Amino acid sequence: MAVASGQIVILNGAPRAGKTSIARAVQNQLSGFWINLGVDAVNATLPRSLLPGIGLRPGGERPDLEPVLPNLFDALYQSIAAHARLGFNVVVDIGHHDDYTHSLHILPACARRLVGMPVLFIGVHCPLDTIMARRNSDPQDGFYASGDTVPPPVARWQVAVHQPGIYDLELDTSTLTPEASADIIGQTLARSVVHPTAFERLADS
Repeated sequence: MAVASGQIVILNGAPRAGKTSIARAVQNQLSGFWINLGVDAVNATLPRSLLPGIGLRPGGERPDLEPVLPNLFDALYQSIAAHARLGFNVVVDIGHHDDYTHSLHILPACARRLVGMPVLFIGVHCPLDTIMARRNSDPQDGFYASGDTVPPPVARWQVAVHQPGIYDLELDTSTLTPEASADIIGQTLARSVVHPTAFERLADS
């Protein structure tokens, strides 16, 4: 018996923008079974030699890791597609950018993996002052860059992650709680899909 494809929600934004909290709220509030995939889920499977994996920050700082990134992203998006084809809903918290030593064109390739599937691509925005407040309040033993000024890597994330900025929906987590964001996502999913979707446009780019 054929299984209807599950919904796919991709939350794209900078670290500490609030993507993970929204993903949890989606799991808790929206109907159906929601599988949470994304950068943390992928990196939990990687050996130390491949970290930070698909979480590699903008700026071309680790050219030694760049050759493996397209395959890591491809594996993730094949997994997203596989879960959805089996009827599971999938929420993905991730930070796409193309600010490497040279363009890797990863986002269009990922979009092509999900052609024909119901994908809602969401830009998760958050002002730098709010992101820095979150980093300073919980630096996680130095994992998150913090301080009185904005570190260059944090500033690079803020710009690079939202290029080209083609989204179906955009959320500002400085004004929206995770729960309110999940409600908006649920309302958007309930409406008729308007084509071409963001991922359909990205797949053709």
